[in-house]
Amino acid sequence: MRIDIITVVPDLLKSPLQESIMKRAQDKKLVEIYFHDLRDYAQGNYRQVDDAQYGGGAGMVLMIEPIDKCISRLQSERKYDEIIYMTPDGETLNQKTCNTLSLKENILILCGHYKGVDQRVRDLFITREISIGDYVLSGGELGACVLVDAVVRLLPGVLNDETSALYDSFQDDLLAPPVYTRPEEYKNLKVPEVLLSGNFARIDEWRHEMAYKHTQERRPDLLKE
Repeated sequence: MRIDIITVVPDLLKSPLQESIMKRAQDKKLVEIYFHDLRDYAQGNYRQVDDAQYGGGAGMVLMIEPIDKCISRLQSERKYDEIIYMTPDGETLNQKTCNTLSLKENILILCGHYKGVDQRVRDLFITREISIGDYVLSGGELGACVLVDAVVRLLPGVLNDETSALYDSFQDDLLAPPVYTRPEEYKNLKVPEVLLSGNFARIDEWRHEMAYKHTQERRPDLLKE
């Protein structure tokens, strides 16, 4: 998989996407992640990428010209399965979306900034708009990091145990059950006996029961869906 990210602050993306599991995924050549500074496609000494909005109002808007130049150049080199715009009014990111995107080959992500992008960018180029929640960030970069992390960890070979992602919260519309590790007892709190039994069928049954109970208590809306 290849992921290209267009941004006005590439350094904001580099640390979270070049460490830990994301770094190992790239070292293994399972994913390529490239950052494109929008200012490289801007004109003038100040490399301006934003301007005041027509009609007045607070907040600057990312201009269409530098975005068009960047996307057009990238599209001349490869075909993108999705061109995603990170925006508060997009569809809310969930596990099903991540599963779908993990099957793609080439993804291009545009990070909004300031007041957003000229609407014509969305009309001409964007195939999918995604939000990570009902709140507003300073820009789309942190949202892009969340999206990339959630998608890349699903790629075969990224996690040491390839079955691990299959048991994550939301994969079966349930939250994950409680998990335990050593020691068996700590401050009078013991690991449930079933997890020490070696009866894997019973353990699977217990985990499903606890996942359902956990979901019922914390996210009953998932059960309604």
